[in-house]
Amino acid sequence: MIVTTRQGEERTVEGDAGLSVMEILRDNGFDDLLALCGGCCSCATCHVYVDPAFTPVLPPVGPDENDLLDSSDHRRDNSRLSCQVSLTPALDGMRVTIAPED
Repeated sequence: MIVTTRQGEERTVEGDAGLSVMEILRDNGFDDLLALCGGCCSCATCHVYVDPAFTPVLPPVGPDENDLLDSSDHRRDNSRLSCQVSLTPALDGMRVTIAPED
């Protein structure tokens, strides 16, 4: 996975299939991503922008995730909560950008 920080720095990280993107970012020291709720889908502090090329292979946005993303001033069409996206082989090489903090 290729991650762009809020400062525009790009890093490539590895993660095990089945882990959430949030867990991979947290475990790789991306301090920009607060993930305050620890992946319970009860905050929006793990908001990322996903490369639109990967949209067809992402799970659909659930109602709770949608409501939380609506609370962000920085929501885009490619916004996701990283705690709601699990890494799969189909997402190998996915690019994500950590969204600005609300």
